[in-house]
Amino acid sequence: MLGFQPPAIGDEEIAAVTETLRSGWLTTGPRTAELEERFAEYVGAEHVLAVASGTAALHLSLLGLGVGPGDEVITSPITWPATANVIVHTGATPVFADVRDSDLNIDAARVAELVTEKTKAIMPVHLAGQPCDLDPLLELGLPIIEDAAHAAESAYRGRKIGALSEATCFSLYATKNIAAGEGGLISTNDSNVADAINDLRIMRRMQGSLYDIVVPGYKANLSDVLASIALVQLGKVEKHREIRKRQFAAYDAVVEELEGLATLARDPRDTHALHLYVIRVDPERAGGTRDDYRERLAEENIATSIHFLPVHELTAYRELFPDQAPLPVAEQAGDEIFSMPLSPAHSDEDIGDAVAALRRVHASLIG
Repeated sequence: MLGFQPPAIGDEEIAAVTETLRSGWLTTGPRTAELEERFAEYVGAEHVLAVASGTAALHLSLLGLGVGPGDEVITSPITWPATANVIVHTGATPVFADVRDSDLNIDAARVAELVTEKTKAIMPVHLAGQPCDLDPLLELGLPIIEDAAHAAESAYRGRKIGALSEATCFSLYATKNIAAGEGGLISTNDSNVADAINDLRIMRRMQGSLYDIVVPGYKANLSDVLASIALVQLGKVEKHREIRKRQFAAYDAVVEELEGLATLARDPRDTHALHLYVIRVDPERAGGTRDDYRERLAEENIATSIHFLPVHELTAYRELFPDQAPLPVAEQAGDEIFSMPLSPAHSDEDIGDAVAALRRVHASLIG
């Protein structure tokens, strides 16, 4: 089975972990501080805070901006549930805005229609690595927390994702472009937001030989062991990007040929992080459904995934928020999308196998 998105880990990452273990710093220490400094330089932000996960990054950013019970946060339904879960964890209510049909990123026009006096923040998602249309959201004058789990390399209209809003949240999960296994990074230019998040993630302030807390915080700091992996991965970003560019090109070439299949739009004004290769299946023209394609590809030993099922249709959100309005674009996309294998760990021959399998499956379903 060709794995969907295995991490591209080499001897350098292994050596970095070994060095960290021998240093005696297993928890947050000098390597975490170095990662924060280097990532701040990479994205052009004044502050970067390393935390335990991308989910923790989103959660602490909401809390750092004062989101709580009685508030509403507008977000995308096409995302991993964590994006909405953290809103619920603060006691606020997630309000889902429909997405654009072209790239499945949040539709700024729909967001504007949903703003009320209860709206405390907007949490857009840069799906698959394509930045969402940020300028219309910024013009609404509300705090923005970007879910940039897929967007470590992305730039919006020539401006690097990571220094454009009140807080931007990145993931270091095993499948991400900078993969440490677990972890997250929060970038911000607001010192007050950075201070608030720092108090929340480590639970203490030192005062001489004594400690104090100013808020009942969380245990959400990043360990030096994971930071050491992330540092090596950060140094490989451009090398890995070149591999994914070849993989995207190979998929683009075949998808353009196959009737009823299409990929998500990529805006030429932006830098796409090339994190996921998502295919949409038009069942009337492609000879089968999304699930038919996934099943046949599995028979060909090609692993696939779905990014994503609409969050508002998942059981917890149907039960917690039964009055959510229909979101027709997201709901149709949720039936049609799947993702192909994509990783710098794959060789060109691996992706060639995936492309050949997709051709065979398409031919068998078209008949």
